[in-house]
Amino acid sequence: MSQADKLKQGQFTNPETPGYVGFANLPNQVHRKSVKKGFEFTLMVVGESGLGKSTLINSLFLTDLYPERVIPGAAEKIERTVQIEASTVEIEERGVKLRLTVVDTPGYGDAINSEDCFNTIISYIDDQFERYLHDESGLNRRHIVDNRVHCCFYFISPLGHGMKPLDVQFMKAIHNKVNVVPVIAKADTLTLRERERLKRRILDEIDEHGIKIYHLPDAESDEDEDFKEQTKILKASIPFAVVGSNQQIEAKGKKVRGRLYPWGVVEVENPEHNDFLKLRTMLITHMQDLQEVTQDLHYENFRSERLKRGGRLSSHGYILPLSPAHAEPEEMDKDVILQEKEAELRRMQQMIAKMQAQMLKHGDGEGDSPHM
Repeated sequence: MSQADKLKQGQFTNPETPGYVGFANLPNQVHRKSVKKGFEFTLMVVGESGLGKSTLINSLFLTDLYPERVIPGAAEKIERTVQIEASTVEIEERGVKLRLTVVDTPGYGDAINSEDCFNTIISYIDDQFERYLHDESGLNRRHIVDNRVHCCFYFISPLGHGMKPLDVQFMKAIHNKVNVVPVIAKADTLTLRERERLKRRILDEIDEHGIKIYHLPDAESDEDEDFKEQTKILKASIPFAVVGSNQQIEAKGKKVRGRLYPWGVVEVENPEHNDFLKLRTMLITHMQDLQEVTQDLHYENFRSERLKRGGRLSSHGYILPLSPAHAEPEEMDKDVILQEKEAELRRMQQMIAKMQAQMLKHGDGEGDSPHM
C-alpha cells in the first residue's frame, strides 16, 4: 500500500527510512513559500536620451513598460530637468511571480548645463532607503514593500572615446548607494575591435577614478563546471555592450528579434553579435545577490549613518537629525552635558550661599530685639 493510500485511510506513517528526521526538506518549504509570496526587484536605468534605454528594458522582460510615453522635442530638452518615472509591472513565468519596478530618469544629461543634474536621482535613492527604514521601524512590519533600488544600469554612449566627465561624476556619487552595472549602448555602431577597445578603456577609467561597480560573486567550489564557466564569461564581459530591439525579423528561415541593415541582421539574442543575452543572464541568475548586497551593504551603511547621527521621526515618518532641544541626555555631546552640570552646580552653590546669608541675617535680627 502506498503512502497516499495510507493517508486516505487515516493512517499516519513515517514516509522515510528509520533514522531520518526530515529537516532536509526545509529548502523545499522555503521554495514553496517564496514562490507563493513572489519576488520584488527594482531596476534603475540612467543615461542620456537616445541611447535605447527603454527599448532595452522592454527587450529584457518582453513587455511594454512605456505604452504612453511622449518623446520631447529638441527645444524642450534645453531647459529640461531630470525626472523620476517609476513603472511597475507584474510578470509571471511558470508560476513564479516577479513584481518588477523600473525607475527611468528622463532628462538626465539633456540640458546644456548638466551640473548637479543627478541630485534628483540621489535623493530618490535615499528616499527609498528612508521609507524602508521607517516601515521597518514601525508597528506593522508584515507587508513592507521593498522599493529600494537593487541595481542601476548606467548607459555609456558608444560614440565617445570612453566615459565623459558627467559619467565619472555620477558613478562616483552613487557607487556607495546602489549596485552599478555599466552598459555600452547601441553596440551595433561599433566593430568588434572598436568594442573591445572601448571596453578596456572604460574599465581603465573605472579603476583610475576608484569607481566601485557591481562585481559578480565567485562561483562556489561545489557548483557545477557549467555555472563556473558561465560566471567566468560574464565577469569578462563587463561592461556589457548591448543592442535592443522589439521587432521580429526573419533571418536564416526563422523569426528573431533584431535590427535589419543593408549588410545583414543584428540578432539581439545572439551572443556572437552583442552581450544582451549575457546581461539578462547576469541579472536573472544574480538577482538574489543584488538584493542581498543592497540589504547587507548599501542599506546597512545608510542605516548605520542615520543611527550614528541620531534621529527622530518627522510628520511624514522620515528620520530627521536630532536637535539639542529634542535630544536625550545620552545622545547629546559629552562636553555639553558636563557644561550643563557645572552650571547647575554653580546655581546650587549660589542658592545655598544666599540661604546661609539670609539665615545669618535673620539670626542677628533676633539677637538685637528687646526683652520683655
